[in-house]
Amino acid sequence: MSTVKLETTGNIAMLTIISPPANALSSNLLQDLDKRLDEIEADDAIKAIVLKGEGKFFSAGADIKEFTSLQKSSDYQSLSEKGQQLFNRIEAFPIPIVAAIHGAALGGGLELAMACHMRIVTENAKLGLPELTLGIIPGFAGTQRLPHYVGTAKAYEMILTGEPIGGREAYSWGLANIVCDEDSVEEEAMKLAEKIAAKSKLTIKEVMHLVPYAKTEQFTKGIEKEAESFGAIFGSDDAKEGVQAFIEKRKPNFQDK
Repeated sequence: MSTVKLETTGNIAMLTIISPPANALSSNLLQDLDKRLDEIEADDAIKAIVLKGEGKFFSAGADIKEFTSLQKSSDYQSLSEKGQQLFNRIEAFPIPIVAAIHGAALGGGLELAMACHMRIVTENAKLGLPELTLGIIPGFAGTQRLPHYVGTAKAYEMILTGEPIGGREAYSWGLANIVCDEDSVEEEAMKLAEKIAAKSKLTIKEVMHLVPYAKTEQFTKGIEKEAESFGAIFGSDDAKEGVQAFIEKRKPNFQDK
């Protein structure tokens, strides 16, 4: 069974992440998402996409338990690079993608949301990059995309403390386009998608091609370095302790090595 469902309504595609209980971003889920993007790209009628999560969360992060099955630093670097490649594809996608965020977008979940072109969040949603609380670092371009939205000072604060922010903060900091109540996030995302879908696809496609030029070459260098560092960090004792503590639902005992 696919972990990403695709439905279409007129010129709008709806992608739903279905991986209970937390919609964790496993390798299989990321592959399914990639396949769904292939299907959408092949459909000339689609002008806008809404991406949401089923259940309590948009996505509470990467599949931490999957990390424990990897052995070498190169395995972790490869995992990071694959995630980055997919999220780069999302960011460069010729059809605009609106993320409808409820519950939580944490770690890889927030990195996925940041790769989308627009974000609608609920007031009570939690958005953050908590990787450092596990003794690891973001690996799907979080260190590079977050400063682009909230500025470097707030990015340092969010990443180094690992503490999430709420929907109102996300909106005021520039991370979200719209903040709404819990029951209307999908409706608000569809409204935005409908406004976009009312435009000519020719003009939409050109805008989607042009805006990414605002990104500098430093971004590409930055995500390459992030993947390298992601792999290196996983060789540390603290990373092993942090991940194990997360699985065991206890506080980690870091030794700074």
